[in-house]
Amino acid sequence: MSHVIILPILLPLFSGAALLLFNSMTSQNKRYFSALATFLLIPLSAWLITVAARDEIVTYTLGNWPAPFGILLVLDRLSAIMVLITSVLASGAILYACQGDDARGPNFHALFQFQVAGLNGAFLTGDLFNLYVFFEILLIASYALLLHGGGKERTSAGLHYILLNLLGSSLFLVAVGVLYGLLGTLNMAHLSERIAQVGPGDAPLIAAAGFLLLLVFALKAALLPLYFWLPRAYAGATAPVAALFAVMTKVGVYSILRIYALLFGPDAGALSHLAQPLLWPLALLTLALGSIGALAARQLQELVAYLVLVSVGLLLAGMSLGRVESISACLFYLIHTTWITGGLFLLSDMVARQRGETGARLEKGPALRQPMLLGSLFFIGAVSIAGLPPFSGFFGKLLILKSAPLSEARWLWPVLLISSLGLVIALSRAGSTVFWRGGEGIAGQERANGWRLLAVITLMSTSVVLVVVAKPLTLYLDQAAQQIMSPAAYASAVLQEGSR
Repeated sequence: MSHVIILPILLPLFSGAALLLFNSMTSQNKRYFSALATFLLIPLSAWLITVAARDEIVTYTLGNWPAPFGILLVLDRLSAIMVLITSVLASGAILYACQGDDARGPNFHALFQFQVAGLNGAFLTGDLFNLYVFFEILLIASYALLLHGGGKERTSAGLHYILLNLLGSSLFLVAVGVLYGLLGTLNMAHLSERIAQVGPGDAPLIAAAGFLLLLVFALKAALLPLYFWLPRAYAGATAPVAALFAVMTKVGVYSILRIYALLFGPDAGALSHLAQPLLWPLALLTLALGSIGALAARQLQELVAYLVLVSVGLLLAGMSLGRVESISACLFYLIHTTWITGGLFLLSDMVARQRGETGARLEKGPALRQPMLLGSLFFIGAVSIAGLPPFSGFFGKLLILKSAPLSEARWLWPVLLISSLGLVIALSRAGSTVFWRGGEGIAGQERANGWRLLAVITLMSTSVVLVVVAKPLTLYLDQAAQQIMSPAAYASAVLQEGSR
């Protein structure tokens, strides 16, 4: 049993605890410590990718208690991908934060590390109750991070976010209690076996618990009609926090994919494909209304927040098709959209810093000090996120469109293409307003900070990197999708490992 699986959780967890314990450290030392702990996650997650590439589902049992009785971590291709996505995004966000945004409030770095620990734990856990525990860890940290820096608007948006997620956590606990009461286990692999054998008397209650879980995960993912908290919350957060939050909705997307492929997948008997009839129309509506929100956005951060909603709609639409090809395509798009929207949140803040009192509002304002540099970065991000060639967004959307069977393609193709047109118009309007219609004079007195610029360039450049490595990456993702769509193989690997 390799202990490397638990390191993506322990490293940020112990780092956050150390930052609280040694709170008397200078701000600079806290920055060095937090940044080092975050950067170390990248080679660690790359190693997990290579381990998962052996097509073996690796388990880690805490306290050496075997499944389904003990606390279990499971490493497969999907969880390895999600940990890598989080590590790269967190590294860009922490690099940006260390240039002064972390000083707006107390204990930023400890909270940041706790949230990363919660994210990685949610992706690696093989137990439904521990998914709830890691959700609470990342949410408690996110509550404080969202309010970091204070301000009336931020506090108001943060309170809505907190209240809704507290309600979601309560429903999550109710659903977990129902499943445990009926099936006597919360190990995901064990649950998949028990649900497949459930009788007609218990099926309605288990279905009710399944729909409760869907409601909770839809709230986390910001699926229509539960999306209204996201634009204000993300637009009001500080730039590095908003960038890290780009992966928060993907936790909900991941949970839907994991739970409903494993517990309510094709082998679940009468409860097979429980979520698909609801997910498909709601995902398409989220995709459409997200693009309308982007057209109506009045500031850059709000525009990027709606881009997150569009990505959620497309991801869940593709995943609800329930095909290996569509899930593989969605995983490619998930990697792309998380990193690019994270970079756009950071870039929006850099633009706002050079526009004086106008800030990030989409209206005519003073000329930027570095319009060519920031404008070029915005152009790359806009072209990529809108899904235009030659960047990764185009390939991600194309793969999803190709994966749709004819019966669903007649709905997906027009909605996605019209939505993409809306994004092109919204991003073109934003770019022309900010970079071409500048008034006389230069409001910003400082040029862009070099480290902030490096963080943005790093995340934006991933759009090119994903195209360069597209062939080996899609092969890896194809095999990840096959693992996801084989719940019996997952359950067998986990439970046989636990019985040894």
